[in-house]
Amino acid sequence: MPGFSPKLPMTQDSIDGFSLTKSLKEVINQNLKMLLLTNPGERIHDPSFGVGIRTFLFQPNVPYTYSEIEKRTRKQVMYYMPHINITRIVFASEDDNDDLGENELNIRIEYFVRPTGTSDTLSLTLLNSSSEPGANEFGLNDLIT
Repeated sequence: MPGFSPKLPMTQDSIDGFSLTKSLKEVINQNLKMLLLTNPGERIHDPSFGVGIRTFLFQPNVPYTYSEIEKRTRKQVMYYMPHINITRIVFASEDDNDDLGENELNIRIEYFVRPTGTSDTLSLTLLNSSSEPGANEFGLNDLIT
């Protein structure tokens, strides 16, 4: 089955050569994740692109930080992904969720895809140290549901 784009991170696949996103749902989830993870100034020819979520890794775990993340996320999505509407952003830390460690923050973004009339959720768990078990090189455990 043909795909829309390479799945990131890129991995080899015996069917397509590289793993590909096979549905619009996967493409939108991946694009939203990349929008969150890209730092402003990182994308060539578009220095405004990106939320820069990693810049918040060492910020205080307080409502003001959540507000800044939400504000940046909504602004970036409105501009770069106008086909989706964020319906809700939920933050959870160790204070709210016993499954999270003391240096973790979970961000769940619920959104509506206008052209297809469907809803979906992206969930990212941020760690403030990439040496934590299960963390990847970005200090993230990503849980896309």
